[in-house]
Amino acid sequence: MGRVFSDDGSLWDSVRDRGRALIEDLGQPAQRQPLIRLAALTALLMFSYWPGLMNAKDAWNNPQYSHGWIVPLFSVAMLFWWRQPISRVSFSAQAAGMGLLVASLAIRLIVARYRIITIDMYTFVPALAGVALLSGGWSMVRWSWAPIAFLIFMYPLPDEATRYLLGPLQTMATIVSTYAIQTLGVDAIREGNQIIVGKMHLGVVDACSGLRMLTIFVALSVAIVMLGDLEWYESLVILASAVPIALTVNAIRITLTGVMYTVDPAIAEKIFHDWAGYFMMPLALALLYLLQKLLSNLFVADDMALVPVAPLGGTGSGGLIDAGGQNRPGLRAADGALRPGPKSSADPSAAATGQGERNAG
Repeated sequence: MGRVFSDDGSLWDSVRDRGRALIEDLGQPAQRQPLIRLAALTALLMFSYWPGLMNAKDAWNNPQYSHGWIVPLFSVAMLFWWRQPISRVSFSAQAAGMGLLVASLAIRLIVARYRIITIDMYTFVPALAGVALLSGGWSMVRWSWAPIAFLIFMYPLPDEATRYLLGPLQTMATIVSTYAIQTLGVDAIREGNQIIVGKMHLGVVDACSGLRMLTIFVALSVAIVMLGDLEWYESLVILASAVPIALTVNAIRITLTGVMYTVDPAIAEKIFHDWAGYFMMPLALALLYLLQKLLSNLFVADDMALVPVAPLGGTGSGGLIDAGGQNRPGLRAADGALRPGPKSSADPSAAATGQGERNAG
């Protein structure tokens, strides 16, 4: 059975409680040995993948992947926050873990022949999942799989994927921004990946394609889903909306830049073109927040379900009341007061009617 922590206090109290629980587990041989085995195998795995990890670190110097350094820190924090006691490692878990390790190393050998560096780096994630299976079994994977899978966002996209995405994203951003500028009453013409506004030529270069915003915001949306206590449909909608929101915010940036060129080109160049990127992420988060609030108002949670209430002995009026978390039927007396009904799984209307007949008698 998993350990339950109370998060009613401050953040520091929650961190302290989890730290104490970790120290207590380290004092028990049944918990200490799997953790030591996990640390040793992870260290060996990192030594094996060190060149790929250094390539990922070098990619973080690219503005498109400048968020990469925070990904492993976030994953480690989530592993610490979600950690649970380790149960016995079954044979099926050991077999699955060994299978993941062997498959990851086999893929490395294949891609090394063709010098596909990015795929070689990606295999670190399933290999680490295999280490978790070997060290802690299925019980560890249940709470560690999401932080481990999140590590994929610290790596750059393959070069082929970048080339295939840049062109369509540039074209889409140019078309949408041109229509938006025209809608605002400003004369604008599109020529290729350029927007002609008056005598100014606004080029939608690679940096304005939205690919950087796309990679960062998708990772951020996944992190929000991991952290938030959301319903499954809310998580699904947030993940599905990450790409449209990122592209929309990028189009807004280009549109504002084009409009400002008609007012003062110097301001447009210095403020909107150079500094608008800093406002893109807050705007995207605001749109995501509005979407989440919309979802929470569109759907009613189970603990707020309404059930019918039968009239009392033919007098009074029926209605709907909040059934509460247990969906129990309630009764409305003639004076308007609410009284709890029986804790039965039978039909609510029938139970309320029977209770009313007994009260009337």
